[in-house]
Amino acid sequence: MKKLRRILLVTIAAIVILAAVAAVLVNLFADRVVKTGIEAAASKALNVGVTMDSLDLSILGGKVALDNLLIKNPPGYQHDNLLQLRNASVVVDIRSLLGDVVNIKEIKLDGAEVVLEQRGVSGNNLQDVLKSIPTSPKSQEPAQPSGKKLHIDTLELSDVRVMVKLLPVPGKADTVTLKLAPIKMTNLGGDNKLDTAALAGKILAAIAEGVAEQGAGVLPDDMVGAMKSTLANKTAELGKEAIKTTEDLGKGLTEGLKGLLKPKKQE
Repeated sequence: MKKLRRILLVTIAAIVILAAVAAVLVNLFADRVVKTGIEAAASKALNVGVTMDSLDLSILGGKVALDNLLIKNPPGYQHDNLLQLRNASVVVDIRSLLGDVVNIKEIKLDGAEVVLEQRGVSGNNLQDVLKSIPTSPKSQEPAQPSGKKLHIDTLELSDVRVMVKLLPVPGKADTVTLKLAPIKMTNLGGDNKLDTAALAGKILAAIAEGVAEQGAGVLPDDMVGAMKSTLANKTAELGKEAIKTTEDLGKGLTEGLKGLLKPKKQE
């Protein structure tokens, strides 16, 4: 009897240890897969390099946290990065990960630092990235979503600081710093056309809108006018979901998850 009890205890202990090891390995593997997937999908969507320091994925909790995400500059600019984001958190409906449409309850992006670098009279790096986001050449509509589609209830972007590097002019400062009002977008992806590229475009377009609004009378008129023109064209291409910037509101993810949970095939 004692021998049987000892065998049972050893067996139970072995199962617990194996389960713990398996859980750790799954978490490590999933984090790496999603991190790599987000970096690759965002880089392809924006046509510039996108990296992050770390990603923490809780599959059962339906939460993802990102640290220190960097969006590189297009070629020809002095600064290495267009944007640095300190923290990002995502809450997703875990059941939707097995379907074709992923329902994201909220995305919170906090602490973005943008270096807006002027080139020529009216050009700048943010405009160049916005212009490069893929669209269909025939219809000038957004490219058809690849992979999973996204439905997002709310997206908030807070504590956005923009350092504008202007062309040197004698007697004038060549650097202007703007702090944008918090940005909130709601009900994104209701037309089933939102993917990583469109989402990235909407976020950058919202930042560009904030720069154009708060830079009026501060930045060169040619620069602001060109940005508004680019913004109008790109907003029309990316869809008509409202982008609201207010004073009182303080596939990347799914492209990475695509490697773990494939969408259901249509029968």
